[in-house]
Amino acid sequence: MTSPVTQSLERIPDQLGYLVINEEGAVMASSGELENDEKMAGVIMNMVHLASKVQLTPEKSDPFKRLSVVYDTYMYVVTISNHKVYVCKRKYLPSEPLNV
Repeated sequence: MTSPVTQSLERIPDQLGYLVINEEGAVMASSGELENDEKMAGVIMNMVHLASKVQLTPEKSDPFKRLSVVYDTYMYVVTISNHKVYVCKRKYLPSEPLNV
């Protein structure tokens, strides 16, 4: 049985897989190309910890909301919510530039 959260992740267009990681870095749910990928969970958690140390504004209470890592054919979209890290691997389909 899947939870409402994982059902939402499964409906993301062009998704190739997902991870749900808890605060300790353990994989709570996974699917597709990221199924049981503990190594990727560790890499993502390292990036999240590093990104959380970077101050983008003078206020320390303004953390990042989303982290994207883009490759030629796919990308990872990382979101933190409710003390969990949600990772979705999606196909990267860049749009054609507009010629005006």
